[in-house]
Amino acid sequence: MRHFGHIPPAARAALFHQEPCEFDAQSPARVLAAALGATLYCPATRPRLGEDVLKQARRGVVSMVLCLEDSIDDAEVEGAEANLVGQLTDLAARGADTPLLFVRVREPGQIPDLVRRLGPAVRLLSGFVLPKFTEERGAPFLEALTEAEAGIGDGQRLFAMPVLESPDLLHLESRRDTLAGIARIVDKYRDRVLALRLGVTDFCSAYGLRRSPDMTAYDVQIVAGVIADVVNVLGRSDGTGFTITGPVWEYFRVQERIFKPQLRRSPFMAQRAEELRTALIEHDLDGLLREIALDRANGLLGKTCIHPSHVLPVHALSVVSHEEFSDARDILRPERGGGGVLRSAYTNKMNEVKPHRAWAERTLQRAEVFGVAKEDVGFVELLAAGLCK
Repeated sequence: MRHFGHIPPAARAALFHQEPCEFDAQSPARVLAAALGATLYCPATRPRLGEDVLKQARRGVVSMVLCLEDSIDDAEVEGAEANLVGQLTDLAARGADTPLLFVRVREPGQIPDLVRRLGPAVRLLSGFVLPKFTEERGAPFLEALTEAEAGIGDGQRLFAMPVLESPDLLHLESRRDTLAGIARIVDKYRDRVLALRLGVTDFCSAYGLRRSPDMTAYDVQIVAGVIADVVNVLGRSDGTGFTITGPVWEYFRVQERIFKPQLRRSPFMAQRAEELRTALIEHDLDGLLREIALDRANGLLGKTCIHPSHVLPVHALSVVSHEEFSDARDILRPERGGGGVLRSAYTNKMNEVKPHRAWAERTLQRAEVFGVAKEDVGFVELLAAGLCK
């Protein structure tokens, strides 16, 4: 699979200076962590779950979470497990190509149980999502995952994606100790942890808050503070950090607006794409686009998604611009190893080699999996191409 692999090769060639790379479930963990993109959540109760997975794959989804936790009623868990096992068994028998698939469980014991019940179909799984993650709660999940993988054999990997959403992480008096504990346990299982996910809805719930479609997670200061601290401790670029994904955007239908739309007209007018701008605004996706940009500015990569319409905006804004690529490549040239300052090839900024090196390395990693746009291609063209394939 590859990002934008759902659009025709000729259209892809017209958009990209460097096309996104191909990858699969056996690719290096660093590639998969960067490539998760818009991870689409789907309740495991859906009667056509298998067909839904294939449908989303055809639309460009590369990672999905089949959820047995908060998205379903407590009374539905047993039926959801049976449905998940049956649907994945059918997909495996058909030899279907699927996105990277993860299961969000409630309790550690579900992991070995589901692995056992899936049998050969477990090859479709890339891992499990671990809810309400703290050091104390997370350790049994990670131990169960390690044991389950060992029982499969054949070299298959099962990754963990812990969700950071506990009130202990939100509350100021317990945050420092909770973060330190999480850092200890994920470092212990570093080869097992693919990415860390932020549960911002649970953060808001602890204070009876819910952001409107006019607001991003970063406008809710109590949430923004937690995100900053999580990145501070767990997202460092010194080799100790992890990929941290952006929070869910909850809206996908027209809402009554208080504030003006957040998308400027000029990028769309230049590409004669005013109808696309109108459609994005009508579906509250202008707020999503702003939040995606703020995610990246704050050190996050990828995003939890609960609606298919959110996938393409996440991927379009994850593509590296030609200008970013030019700067990153210049900074990392071997002859620049001693440091120094140079003018950007676009002649509009200073590139300082040593301070900007970590940014450049992350940018080229993103370029590998999401590609580099041609010099005259922006997110509007990428959005339009994905919608009009």
